Amino acid sequence: MENTFKTIHFDVQNQVATLTLDNPAKRNALDPAMREEIAQVVATVRSDRDIRALVITGANGHFCSGGDLRNIATVGLDNQGWRNRLQDLHEWLQDLLTLDRPVIAAVDGAAYGAGFSLALVADFVLATQRARFCMSFMRVGLVPDCGAFYTLPRIVGVQRAKELMLSARDIDAAEALQLGIAMELHAPEQLLPRAQALAASFVNASPMAVSLVKRTLAGWGADLPALLEQEANGQALAMGTADHRTAVNRFVNKEPALFQWPART
Repeated sequence: MENTFKTIHFDVQNQVATLTLDNPAKRNALDPAMREEIAQVVATVRSDRDIRALVITGANGHFCSGGDLRNIATVGLDNQGWRNRLQDLHEWLQDLLTLDRPVIAAVDGAAYGAGFSLALVADFVLATQRARFCMSFMRVGLVPDCGAFYTLPRIVGVQRAKELMLSARDIDAAEALQLGIAMELHAPEQLLPRAQALAASFVNASPMAVSLVKRTLAGWGADLPALLEQEANGQALAMGTADHRTAVNRFVNKEPALFQWPART
């Protein structure tokens, strides 16, 4: 299955979806056309239960350079107009953040501003040595958006998030790995294959268990009794699935587990 848009490519192979940002003239900036096309892809992924994981990447040596500043400078919206525009973006962003399947970002080159924020929406961020991350909003007198106030402090802590947001400094790949922003670093030619291999792992994972892990971790920061209650409820649901029974039977019968990280080739 493949759908080609104007600013992105969307492809589904063997139950793994790949969304590629591809607008070289703007270094894959999130202009209005790209935002609308991403919204369509997110809606498709959410509704297609055969898709078991999503990879987001960028073409032409960049992930995403952020917002389209030329469009921002000329669009002429008032305060309410800007609020409405961001709330429209928040609809698909929240759908992506709460997607009950794994999302993997494969970052090469620039992930600046909203592009950095988009990468942070993923459950796992893989990057190349030439990847660069930057909360660049302060450079143009803006505050971070695309969910960064939610995602970044959960990864690096509040103090470091303040520093990265208020300094608007560049983060190289090595520091991104150290801070936990990137999970792994790979050579450019290995980046997408590795991301797709990790995504393929979840084709044989229990959809219920994956969903429950993501849903419970979304409540990170809740008090202990609340999290233990979520844990008990989630485990009770998972125990009742055919995936759990199959996995236990395979273990008892000394057969290889269906779920492998990454998937067996």
